[in-house]
Amino acid sequence: MADKLERFIFEHADVRGEIVQLDQAYAEILARTEYAPAVQRLVGEGLAAVALLAATLKYPSSLTLQLQSQGPLSLLLVQAGSDGALRAMARSRAALPESADLAEQAQHGTLAITIDPEQGGERYQGVVDLAGGSLAAALEHYFRESEQLPTHVWLSASAHQAAGMLIQRLPGDESAIDGGDADAWERAGHLAATVTGQELRELEPTEVMRRLFHEEDIRVFDPMPFWFRCRCSRNRVGAMLHGLGEQEMRETLAEQGQVEVHCDFCNEPYRFDAVDIEALFTDPAAQPPAQSQRSH
Repeated sequence: MADKLERFIFEHADVRGEIVQLDQAYAEILARTEYAPAVQRLVGEGLAAVALLAATLKYPSSLTLQLQSQGPLSLLLVQAGSDGALRAMARSRAALPESADLAEQAQHGTLAITIDPEQGGERYQGVVDLAGGSLAAALEHYFRESEQLPTHVWLSASAHQAAGMLIQRLPGDESAIDGGDADAWERAGHLAATVTGQELRELEPTEVMRRLFHEEDIRVFDPMPFWFRCRCSRNRVGAMLHGLGEQEMRETLAEQGQVEVHCDFCNEPYRFDAVDIEALFTDPAAQPPAQSQRSH
């Protein structure tokens, strides 16, 4: 099964891990727009990263990784749902060599992780400065600063595959007291650091675990599937156009004959002609709720 994540834990130690591999979902996202190779690679790493993070969500939620910078890469926005849905977009100001790393693409950047519960509840966001020259290093910095959880992250993406691995020391490690494995965290980090990007992308997750941790007592859980799905819809686009105001919409109609919007995530076109725009501003059913109207 492609596009899956497998979770594992070290028995007798508070160390957990995840390995994710993305094939079809990554290909579908890249097929819908044209990114430079360096940006493609970062999109793939971002998809692997949000999949690793979303697998830990305890309640139905969406998780967003947002990278903003003053460099050539102005924005990377990647989202995952607790149900396994993925989507991503990136915006660039200038082209970069294929070998450009994150430090070259996103100078003076920030990384934000946002969790939005689907059934209400408190929204969470953590923001850190980019550090370390790679998205994996930036995520490790995020866990140190925002979560205070020792975490190691590996991310890899080629033109066709994306993959990632995370190992984390869980809070409340009492292994040294209760007779557990007190050295497991340090040992796991040394072993995991020997993995290559090609191994992460091309070997089955269970084979990666076997190669890295064959002398360890590991428990593996059922895999979690991931796939591409965009949440855009004509109703959502209509609400956005309504928020821009009737005058602006009518001016666009006069100039272009229609209002056309392409989703930033999937590039799906949404076209509104004069009849559509008239209905948008006169039909109460086509308008957003009163609270949304007041906010504009």
